Amino acid sequence: MQQNRSQVTERDGLFELEAGSDVLDSPRYNHDMAPTKVRERTWNKWHITALWIGMSVCVPTYTLGGVLTAYFGLTVGEALMAILLANVIVLIPLTLNAFPGTKYGIPFPVLLRSSFGVLGSNVPCLIRALVACGWFGIQTMFGGLAIHLFLGSIFDGWKSLGGTGEVIGFMIFWSLNLWVVIRGAESIKWLETLSAPLLVAVGIGLLVWAMPNVSMTELLAIPPKRPEGASVVSYFAAGLTAMVGFWATLSLNIPDFSRYAKSQKDQILGQIFGLPLTMFLFASLGVVMTAASVKLVGVTVSDPVSLIGHIQSPMWVALAMALIIIATLSTNTAANIVSPTNDFQNIAPKVINRTKAVLLTGFVGLALMAHELLKKLGLIVSDVSLETVYSNWLLGYSSLLGPIAGIMVVDYFLIKKQQLDLAGLYRDDVYPAWNWAGFTAFGVPVVLTLLSLGSDVFSWFYSYGWFTGSALGGVIYYGLCSMRSSPSVVKSSV
Repeated sequence: MQQNRSQVTERDGLFELEAGSDVLDSPRYNHDMAPTKVRERTWNKWHITALWIGMSVCVPTYTLGGVLTAYFGLTVGEALMAILLANVIVLIPLTLNAFPGTKYGIPFPVLLRSSFGVLGSNVPCLIRALVACGWFGIQTMFGGLAIHLFLGSIFDGWKSLGGTGEVIGFMIFWSLNLWVVIRGAESIKWLETLSAPLLVAVGIGLLVWAMPNVSMTELLAIPPKRPEGASVVSYFAAGLTAMVGFWATLSLNIPDFSRYAKSQKDQILGQIFGLPLTMFLFASLGVVMTAASVKLVGVTVSDPVSLIGHIQSPMWVALAMALIIIATLSTNTAANIVSPTNDFQNIAPKVINRTKAVLLTGFVGLALMAHELLKKLGLIVSDVSLETVYSNWLLGYSSLLGPIAGIMVVDYFLIKKQQLDLAGLYRDDVYPAWNWAGFTAFGVPVVLTLLSLGSDVFSWFYSYGWFTGSALGGVIYYGLCSMRSSPSVVKSSV
């Protein structure tokens, strides 16, 4: 017989929901969004380490050093230091926002119901989802190109397909990504676990190939592309902000993964082991490989897919492309599909299940890349590269999400004192439908950041947007919640 009232139990610091009819019949609940059971929290620190290796080893990471030297005026050494420091910094919100996911087993959209309201949570969720769908499309472009080059190295006739072959590769890779996520979290866990050592191996192999063709002394001595005598501080800070923005989105939806962690210790150590060093080393590899590409293939090539495509040996091209396909798959499934899948379900959990949400994510990503695909098929002619346009837009867009990170941390640790009503998060009678404190704390920094674009005096507010946004968002949210007359802490029902 089904119980009427949900029960929450605690086991070694991990909370578990035994859902009653009050939750099961709620329009805010479905099986995929439900808190994970303690027995389902099977990811240890090495699984989480592998997750971060799998997400960090990707084409955009490879190109980060070049972005910082070309567009932010840093030397190679300064660029690599900015990447390392940025990922140490972003560990703070990543680790803190992972705490409620591990403790209560809840995904990112459900956690947001505490700070933005049960219905209001859909606004930041959809903002986050759009960013992820854009990155999903871009990464699928890289994966599709790798499949095209892989098939071209095996079948001579495939190369003649040109852009049509790339589009076919895109659709194959697109389908493969959706299939992995539809199969569930265990499929993602094992994909990341199996791919991590392969990705480390391919990185070492590329480094061995490149090192005889590059002088590290000369590379580090290349002068920066900034005005002579200009202070490095402002250039470094702007580059640092951009690099923090690279994982700003994951610092929000990290509960989507930490809800499967065995313990807080596992999620903390896994992220420390997996993120900063992997990002630093693979970005360093990109700098070395780009510098060596002139001697290796006769022209400067800044992305690994195109560089390996210049190799004359079909066997080595096929092997390298297979590994790049695995690398891009492991990044795309975890970083760019899991979040929007949960975000779209949050709109109407009774109507949109995981399979429908995955397909919705896929079709939005496909739509965002439609222009580029039609161009490859020769159906339209355009000088605009949407990969470049979307990359620049998405990195800037990500920096505007800083206030959400600050609000989440302040809400959970300072306002709610790490105590949430687990069953109440899935009903309409505990948390407000719209929490205007959250929207105010989010809106003010975003408006100020956009206004600062047209001001020389306050341009620093935009340049350091993630830092200023997250700090100001957190402060405003704390101030607004502290002024409320009603009690701020909601005790867990046990």
